[in-house]
Amino acid sequence: MLLVDDDRSLLECMGRWLREKGLDVVEARTVQAAREALAQEAFDLLLADIRLEDGDGFELLTLCRERYPATTVLLMTGYGTVETGIEALRSGAFDLLTKPLIDEELWMALERAFSQRRVLEENRHLKEQLDQRFGLENIVGSDYRMKRIFDVIDSVADTRTTVLVTGESGTGKSLIARALHRRSSRRDGPFIEVACGALPEQLLESELFGHVAGAFTGAIAEKKGKFELAHGGTIFLDEIGTATPGMQVKLLRVLQELQFEPVGGSETRTVDVRVVLATNEDLAQAVAEGRFRQDLYYRINVINIELPPLRERTSDIPLLANHFLQKVVAETGKSVEAIGPEAMTLL
Repeated sequence: MLLVDDDRSLLECMGRWLREKGLDVVEARTVQAAREALAQEAFDLLLADIRLEDGDGFELLTLCRERYPATTVLLMTGYGTVETGIEALRSGAFDLLTKPLIDEELWMALERAFSQRRVLEENRHLKEQLDQRFGLENIVGSDYRMKRIFDVIDSVADTRTTVLVTGESGTGKSLIARALHRRSSRRDGPFIEVACGALPEQLLESELFGHVAGAFTGAIAEKKGKFELAHGGTIFLDEIGTATPGMQVKLLRVLQELQFEPVGGSETRTVDVRVVLATNEDLAQAVAEGRFRQDLYYRINVINIELPPLRERTSDIPLLANHFLQKVVAETGKSVEAIGPEAMTLL
């Protein structure tokens, strides 16, 4: 950590005590010295006095926010006021400590700061794992049609355009929806998946739009729907071809206006969501037969990603087979070098 104070004796005393606690401490008495230290190495924590000979701790706080965002900043002052504390926290400081510092209080503040850093690091690691699991890198394929699909995902991922993913069962429609989410600016928001074909109409309406208490038998409390839970993120509606005519009307409205009322309620709710839909049905044929609304079809078929079945891209079978082999080897710890030529030919 970087410790900054223009009081030499206090600086040396605090530095010695923190080293005894097991921390690696660099000391600086001025803003300029602190700037030079920050430029030379990365620090987990910066603890700086607000009043310094050639400036103040807020300068260092601003510097860290702009150029060293990974450094957690704590400020300290002998002239603490409520206004100063509010200003420090609003400016991005993790905490404001008041002098004279009590050892136990200082150490508790540092432990909280380190704990927050661990949580942030764990979150970053989890996000990287999500990217690896659900990003384009996890969708295996070198067939020209798959490459074209990857290009489409990259071009539309960061828009709010509705995407319809079509293809037979097992072609990976859910993977495409997740990849769209992970490649977008909504990646830190929720990803909510709903299997529309698994629920009858009344339950599906409640699942999507929520309900108020007393809306129907068993609705003892208010419940948020999936659209509301997906606010700021992406909602993936699978098996959209199974939606009843009544549900199609409700879906058309929420897609057009991003507004809805919960079941049994009159309050209109507005959401900010990206909608991705999927089906293994021929919706154009369903429209021709009168089973699917034409206006809803045009609304959802803005961008269509059609996934080819594996039998039409057999050149990808070796890639997929080796991908799953490596995955199983990693999960089980078994040693398997490769799939033999005869086995691959059979596949």
